[in-house]
Amino acid sequence: MSAEEAASVRLPSDEQREQLMVQAAKLFYDLEKTRTEVAAELGLTRWQVSRLLEEARASGIVRIEIVPRSKRRPDLETGLQRAFGLREAVVVPGPGSGEDDATALEFVAEAAGRYIASIQPRLPLIGVSWGRTMAAVAHWLPPKWNDGVHVVLVNGATTLRSSSQRNNMVAEAFARSGNGVASLLPVPAIVGKAGTRQVLEEDPIIARVLDLAGQAPVVCFSMGALSHENVLVGSGYIEPADIDRLAGQGAVGDLLGRFIDARGKIADPELDQRTIGLRLEALRAKERSIAIAAGKPKHALVLACLRARYMNVLVTDEATARFALENVDG
Repeated sequence: MSAEEAASVRLPSDEQREQLMVQAAKLFYDLEKTRTEVAAELGLTRWQVSRLLEEARASGIVRIEIVPRSKRRPDLETGLQRAFGLREAVVVPGPGSGEDDATALEFVAEAAGRYIASIQPRLPLIGVSWGRTMAAVAHWLPPKWNDGVHVVLVNGATTLRSSSQRNNMVAEAFARSGNGVASLLPVPAIVGKAGTRQVLEEDPIIARVLDLAGQAPVVCFSMGALSHENVLVGSGYIEPADIDRLAGQGAVGDLLGRFIDARGKIADPELDQRTIGLRLEALRAKERSIAIAAGKPKHALVLACLRARYMNVLVTDEATARFALENVDG
């Protein structure tokens, strides 16, 4: 049959059409023939073959299963992307029986390190926050993951209390493994007065770093659970009593040092006015705004960030993903 003749053939309906779908699918998927070859075999046009293959998938005759070699939950990832309009989601299975949130964090940190290292094309500038989760992510970045990268810290990180953990050295760790350089924000995360924050942000050196944070097309950040173990408490910026007060104001945790409620709104405007770093609304404009979180204490916080669209990429554990999907309309 000539191409002109085939083009005039109308596809049959009902049972005959289903048979054609099965034949086309077998030739294309199982026997790995091209659409042109399938068309010649069945006496159809390439357009008709494409239509049959699309209908075969839509009707369930053809089912495509994604089986990643690394431990992932593609079903939950797709669910999150559809429910919250995410660009990408990476969901790792939860830890086994008897394992804790620290184990979940390691699983998620490893997955986040792999994802960040896989971003193409390579970006010259990337922003990062700091904290325990981000320090764990930095550990999993492969050597020269982005050769020559410029890493900028997006929120203040000068600690007021010494600690054996170097959770505020994240930008340096990202830059070191990427054979690049880091621009730091050498100011406290939270200061005592709003006027002090304004003066510091107007300083030319600080302003230059904040401008870089604003320019970064990709920002990777973690979240702080609303607990007395929050790194902002351990670093001396706020006291346990402040956590209790914030809970009474409806706060569910912080990102970039800014405490938010269940809808993603700033929980304490006065405290926020004393916080130095990238504003949360800037996250919505990023090419990739990558949130990394694990563990039950952060479930409500992750959901709040999803609702507020502060992220377009989420790397998390199975339990957190399920909680978000079960409470989409909550």
